[in-house]
Amino acid sequence: MSTPTLRQLQGAAHTRIYAYGAARGENFVPNDDLVGPIDSSDEWIRQRTGIVTRVRANKDTDAIDLATEAAREAVEKSGVAPEDIDAVIVATISNPKQTPSASAIVADRIGANPAAAYDLNAACAGFAYGVGQADALVRAGLAKHVVVVGAEKLSDVVDPTDRSISFLLGDGAGAVVVGPSETPGIGPTIWGSDGSKADAVGMNATLTDFRDGLAPWPTLRQEGPTVFRWAVWEMVKVARQAIEAAGIEPGDLAAFVPHQANMRIIDEFAKQLGLPETVVIGRDIETTGNTSAASIPLATHRLLEEHPELSGGLALQIGFGAGLVFGAQVVVLP
Repeated sequence: MSTPTLRQLQGAAHTRIYAYGAARGENFVPNDDLVGPIDSSDEWIRQRTGIVTRVRANKDTDAIDLATEAAREAVEKSGVAPEDIDAVIVATISNPKQTPSASAIVADRIGANPAAAYDLNAACAGFAYGVGQADALVRAGLAKHVVVVGAEKLSDVVDPTDRSISFLLGDGAGAVVVGPSETPGIGPTIWGSDGSKADAVGMNATLTDFRDGLAPWPTLRQEGPTVFRWAVWEMVKVARQAIEAAGIEPGDLAAFVPHQANMRIIDEFAKQLGLPETVVIGRDIETTGNTSAASIPLATHRLLEEHPELSGGLALQIGFGAGLVFGAQVVVLP
């Protein structure tokens, strides 16, 4: 008896980003509000990080609320009907619940039921991972339109006395709609991890430690110098690979949107890449702070508002962070 031939799906040849959406925490928190517990100063924080203020959400606002607001704006601007969204991916490390997924709730709230929905935990690389997966889902035929959200409420996991990271973090969400395109709009994703350095940045305890009284509420911490060296020297190689894989040169870029980790890292990154002065660089960290998975779409959303002439141009985006995971790709800006 012969085995029947299975049917396999095949989707669009190319994909692109249709639109961006954004949501930021309701409150601006200047450096002066945070310096007491870490025995620091506004000047020290500005010099070390470039941050003047950061946004943090109200106590009753969670990462799912922020994700919903950003996703709703992206869908509205995309021109795609909510019921035509086939998948929702939310990249986050701050879902207030272990389950259900933030993505399933967001899909329901924006009217996308019964879209496939799953959360993605890749910290600061989460959005780039999500865009890479959305591109693959559409080209494989598993979805036609995908919402990708990076959403964080990091103020829930901040120790105000931790000099390594407490003053860096903010709350927000950024989202995009990815769908089919007549021409290539998302370059190959270069991604990976280095779990051997997992202790360099991450949570300082587990929830079971907290439950058993062995540790206080888990918070984020980092080894700043280790993260800085890794981000500047190793991630520049990844950025170059993404440019090469896309078949372009650095001078072809209209914008560079790295993860908003630290202004010094961003500036050194641009220098190492040898970007021409014509490339507009996302520096949203100055007034938003480091929002992990949300930082790239938030910074891009702001760039497009301030520089509408970037529409149609090429942007290199790269995320890198906790667990020492990384992801990068070149995209056409909507």
